[in-house]
Parts: sequence; structure tokens; C-alpha cells
Amino acid sequence: MISRQGMLVGLCFYLTWTATNEDQSIYRDINGPSKAYITETFDTSPLDRNWVLSQALKERELDIHKYDGEWVVEEPSNQEFPGNKGLILKSPGRHHAIATYIHPVFHFNSKPLCLQYEVFFQKGIDCGGAYIKLLSHSDDLRLSQFNDVTPYTIMFGPDKCGNTYKVHFIFRHWNPVTGLYEEKHAQQPEADLSEYFIDHKPHLYTLNLYPDNTFEILIDQVLVNQGSLLMDMDPPVVPPCEIEDPEDTKPTNWDDRNHIPDPAVMKPQDWDEEAPQFIADPKAQRPLAWIEEEEPFIPHPEAHPPIDWSVDMDGEWEAPLIANPACSEAPGCGPWKPPMVSNPAYKGKWKAPMIDNPNYQGKWKPQMVPNPAYFEDPQPFKMSPVGAVGFELWSLTGNVLFDNILLCDDLELAKRWTEDTWGQRQTPGIVKRLLSATIKHPWLWSVYVFTVGLPIILFVSFMWPDKRFGPPDQDYYYKKSDEPQPDSPQDTESNSCLSDCGANARTGSRKRDTNKPQKNQTWN
Repeated sequence: MISRQGMLVGLCFYLTWTATNEDQSIYRDINGPSKAYITETFDTSPLDRNWVLSQALKERELDIHKYDGEWVVEEPSNQEFPGNKGLILKSPGRHHAIATYIHPVFHFNSKPLCLQYEVFFQKGIDCGGAYIKLLSHSDDLRLSQFNDVTPYTIMFGPDKCGNTYKVHFIFRHWNPVTGLYEEKHAQQPEADLSEYFIDHKPHLYTLNLYPDNTFEILIDQVLVNQGSLLMDMDPPVVPPCEIEDPEDTKPTNWDDRNHIPDPAVMKPQDWDEEAPQFIADPKAQRPLAWIEEEEPFIPHPEAHPPIDWSVDMDGEWEAPLIANPACSEAPGCGPWKPPMVSNPAYKGKWKAPMIDNPNYQGKWKPQMVPNPAYFEDPQPFKMSPVGAVGFELWSLTGNVLFDNILLCDDLELAKRWTEDTWGQRQTPGIVKRLLSATIKHPWLWSVYVFTVGLPIILFVSFMWPDKRFGPPDQDYYYKKSDEPQPDSPQDTESNSCLSDCGANARTGSRKRDTNKPQKNQTWN
């Protein structure tokens, strides 16, 4: 019975796996929500005409396009989900730029901003960016001239070069004092981001900005960074109210020495600063067998200059040196010198001990003056309106895929969009797979009920409590023991009834036996 049960369970999982795999291999095309400012899946081919390729020219070379990299819309190389396409940066080592207008223009008011898109480094990434730009709205914004100096409001996304892995969040902030825009960079997360660049898998990057001046950065719906626009940007949005006076200089008589030599202490008269640190050992003596007349090394007697050696070109030839055979049995040859030992009279250069400086004035700092560039901005969330989104990139590695771009002001809408796009390509858990399979194959419910119900029935039937099971404090609990067990009152009554019934039964059977004729008597 158990083996049949196992076969049924295996069959159930096989049927479910087959059914769910059939469903997952087909990518469902998604219609973007009308309330979003932009939704782009790139599932149409060729590239939608709303996307504009940059025709900007190189500086000082008016006949050469700066952005000569190729963009295409095609399926990823792994083709796990037929029909799922993306925008691919094809040309390695070249500049790429492409953008599209959004309708209507996004204004930072009382609703949050949600920006998300997918990035797939199909061949990994050596050096380059994959960030997206939200271009600032203006009457003279021309996407055909989109370039690196086109004003943007937000730049967000991954970037890698060398061993540095980053997820940028940069926004341009208006300084009302200087009249210039300044870039504000979010601090990088402490988590290791390298896996998102080297695992050859698509990843979902999300930026949420809130009207309370906070932000969240998520990768694959996992929070990796968060902070405040007022507190966690570099340089800070609000400049300091005071700064060091740039015209202030340190006075010539300012004493910032914390300690000074004690002027009351003089060098002792017997202090010899000229005594050497090491001297020849006065107790050492030259070994008796030492040969001072012989050199420890002599020219090789059999060596000759090369045939092509030229004194004019190569100089005087010298034979290589070898150990002197005459010194092979001697402790040494040549001039003898005693070994050097530490000089007991050595004291070194004399220095007076250090004491606290009575005239110490501390470390000098320039005085603080009001910051002429100071201003207050309690709402940095209210950034420049956004009129377009685009990619302006250079990458040393090609085949970088972008997909499922969303810009909206509704987090619930973003959640549904994520489930319909990113979610349908994720592998669900086994329970979800089992339940989703019944939508297309309702007959699987009968298999599930039978597969789950049969073990329960078997367990109940085999494990129903009897005298072998149950808590020890109950009368029916039975335990094997060498000692006789006392009978309970219920057992006594049951045994007496059984005894009476047994006696009557035996009596009745004997009476029936006496009434029957015996075969031995019949034969007589």
C-alpha cells in the first residue's frame, strides 16, 4: 500500500511539474497601466518610433556622430521565455544614447516617485554604466540632440569599473544663491553588490522617492539602501550656515606646540656625544693559523678572455675570482679585523626632557564666518519636472539588456506591474506551482485530495489508540513488566462476567454431549 502511495505522489508531482513548466515557458505580453507616466516592455519589434536615437555630434568635429553605438530590440541570448524581448546595447567600447518623451510631464508634488527597470549583463561587465536618466522638462528639450550635458533630474542605476561596484542615485539640485544646479550623490550601500554584476542574470532596480524627503533603493525587491535627501547626500543639500574664513591667516607668534624641551635642564659635562655606538672588541685575538699574506679570493688561473673580446670596446678583461686553495684549511686569509661590539660609553645625542608648554595656545583654526552661499530648502523632494527618460552610456562590454521600464506615482500600481513582468519570470515555490497548475488542469484537484487524504486515512487506521498506546496515567495504559499488574475494578467486573459466561458455556456443552448418542454404544 505504501509503495502505491509513493507512486501516486510521484505521478502527482510529475504532472504538476509538466503543467507548470508548460505555462511558464510562455511569456505573457503585458499592457502597461494607463496611469503610469511610462511603461515599456520592448516586446514589439522593431524599436518603437517613440524612442529617439541621439544624433548629437562630437565637439569640434561637426561631421562625426558622437553616439555611434548600435541599439536593437531582441530576445536575450538564453531565450528562457520566448517572446520576452528587451532593448540591447550592442556595441562594446562605443557611446550609446537613446531617449523617449513621457506623457504627461512628471511633477514632484504630494505623491511619491517610483522608477524601476531591469538590467541584464549577458556577458558580464568589465567597465561601464547601465544607469537611466530622467531628463528635465524644458521647452527646448530635443531628444535628437541628447548628450552627456543634457540637463537631467535624476540618474539611477548600476555602474562598474575595475573592482568598484555601485548603484548610483544622483539628483540635480537648484542652488538659489549661486543660480547653479549641483549634483547630490547618495551614499553607497554597505552590502556587497558584485553578485549583481557577475552572475549573468537579469536584476530589477527600483528607486522610490517620497514627499517626506526619504528614498529607498531596491534590487530584486530587496532593500539595499535607504536614507534622507537632507541628511544622506554628498555634498549635503543644505550647505552649512558658517564656513571657515578664507582670508584668515595664522599669526606669526601663535604657539601651537603642545610640549617643549625643559629649559631648566642642562647637558651633563661628561656626556660624550662623539662616542661611537660600536667599537672593536678589545678582547678579541687573531687566530694563530690565520694567513694574512694570502687573499681569500684569487683570479681563476685557467680563465681566458673570449675570442671576440675587445679592449677598446669592452675594457680590460678580468678573470673571475675563485676561493683561494691556500686558505682551504685556514680559519681565514687576508687582513684580520676584530669583531665590533657595543660601546659601553655610547650615549648618543643629548636631548632635554619634554614638558608641557606653558604658552600653548592650541591648534590654530581660521575663524568661522557666515556662509554667503547658505540657504534653506526643507523640500528637496520637489525637484525639476521630468519630461523624458533615456540612456546615455559607454560600456566596454556589449550586449547589455534593458527591459520593463516603469515611471509612476502609485506604489500599488508598481507592485502589480512588478508581479506581471518580473514576477512571471521567477520560479515560484512548490505550493504555488501546485495551486497554479489546477487553473489549467482542474482534474489535478482529485489527485491532490487522494494523495493528501490517503496518508491521513492510513495513519488513523493504523495508529488508533488501544491498550498499547496512550498516556501512562490512564488505566488502559499497558507496560510490559516482570511484576504482576493489579486488576482494576472494571477489569474485575469484566473478568467475572467472562468467567460466568465461560462456566455456563462449559456446562451447556456438557449437557449437549450427554444427550447425543455415542458411536461406541451404537456399534455394540
